[in-house]
Amino acid sequence: MKKVGIIGSGEVARSLGDGFLKYGYQVMLSSRDTSKIADWKEKGGTHAHAGSFTDAAIFGDIIVLAVRGSAATDAIEEAGPQNMANKTIIDTTNPSADEPPENGVLKLFTTLNDSLMEQLQARFPELHFVKSFNIVGAPFMVDPSFKDGQPTMFICGNNDSAKSTVNAILVQFGWEVVDMGKATAARAIEPLCVLWCIPGFLRDEWGHAFKLLKA
Repeated sequence: MKKVGIIGSGEVARSLGDGFLKYGYQVMLSSRDTSKIADWKEKGGTHAHAGSFTDAAIFGDIIVLAVRGSAATDAIEEAGPQNMANKTIIDTTNPSADEPPENGVLKLFTTLNDSLMEQLQARFPELHFVKSFNIVGAPFMVDPSFKDGQPTMFICGNNDSAKSTVNAILVQFGWEVVDMGKATAARAIEPLCVLWCIPGFLRDEWGHAFKLLKA
């Protein structure tokens, strides 16, 4: 049984944690204060675990990075990059700035010629980052159901084996997957979170996802 270590304990971490449990994985959520995730562990049963960031990094065959984008580097440093070397890292983060949206449009701390995932990959070259789950709300990450059909999840990353692992998880979770290539593609994928959020901030509409149509 594969083990998934999730660095984080918020809504995204819990939603994906529940999904991995549903599909037969062992899962560890992590927090600097494990009392915050005791309820999740108790509800999750024998395959649900709670620990520190370091515990999750050691525990997981697959790692999910589910923290605020601005906290991603510190979270990895705290978890210990050596504990995640050569592991698949599902990077759910977005480079959202700590400023309010303007007319519903989030501000980012990256540019169009850079991405958060590229920064993380350059700093931690032994980690196999795959961008995923950053363009939809937590309630729709596992078994998404939309009246217009199956939604698309865009992924990218430099390691083909890691992308194959994430592709299989996404298919299991009910997604169509489109591989957009190397980590450079995160420059296009990360800003999609801005577009996804606009209807939410303007009209409190959060129940949507992207779909790539092909000729």
